[in-house]
Amino acid sequence: MDPITLFAMANAAVSAVKKGCQLYKDIKGAAGDVKAVLKDLDEQFSKAHPSEKPASLEARNQFVKEKNRIIELNKRDGETTGIYTELGEHLGAYYDNYYKCMAIFEEEERRAKTEVYSGDDSIGKRALQRVLMKKQLEQMGTELREIMVYQSPKELGALHSEVEEMMEKMGKEQKVLIARKMQEDHRQMIKRRKRIETLWLEATWGIGAIFIAAAFGLMIAFVVQDRIEKYPELGNEMIPKTEAQRRREATPQKYVGR
Repeated sequence: MDPITLFAMANAAVSAVKKGCQLYKDIKGAAGDVKAVLKDLDEQFSKAHPSEKPASLEARNQFVKEKNRIIELNKRDGETTGIYTELGEHLGAYYDNYYKCMAIFEEEERRAKTEVYSGDDSIGKRALQRVLMKKQLEQMGTELREIMVYQSPKELGALHSEVEEMMEKMGKEQKVLIARKMQEDHRQMIKRRKRIETLWLEATWGIGAIFIAAAFGLMIAFVVQDRIEKYPELGNEMIPKTEAQRRREATPQKYVGR
């Protein structure tokens, strides 16, 4: 599990919650007597732009656009249940990734006290990254709470409290499981690394032995060839002929027929 990926997923969940809250708020604000809302908009527009000071084309277009938005939002009043459910899912995604990040950070800090770090980044840089990401995640949580509790319909505040309470319990359980998994993954990684080092060592010794054997064979071949050229009477074989063999070969052979 990569903290940067988890952080990005938490950030995406926060953005989705913001959009969902605003849409929920707009739909709720436009729900009910749409005629009264549109009438109020007309009155405000008339006061802002009296007959002696008519509105510009841009202002009229903006006014019409706002009225159409209110009408469309009023039609979508029945969608708030689906939005409410989606908000709960996005909140759950934020807290899920938040607690995963926290668990990873705690495990990395624990490991930093007991093991020698050998990564590319410095220890100080990694520590700074953890601190900054923690701060940003906490700021996201504060922003979510303010939006849902203080800037949106009251039922969203209740949803936030329920999800936060539930995820806090699950986060504690998840932290233990994540720590165990990270420790097991780390052990397996060390085993794989040692196994690879052993294989490389064995391969190195094997290649070295092959080179030594080849060099020894070439050396023997060179010695034999040198002996053949200098002492042809000893024969062309790898093992030179003995004195007895040479005498026997030098003695004329008599053919004995049947």
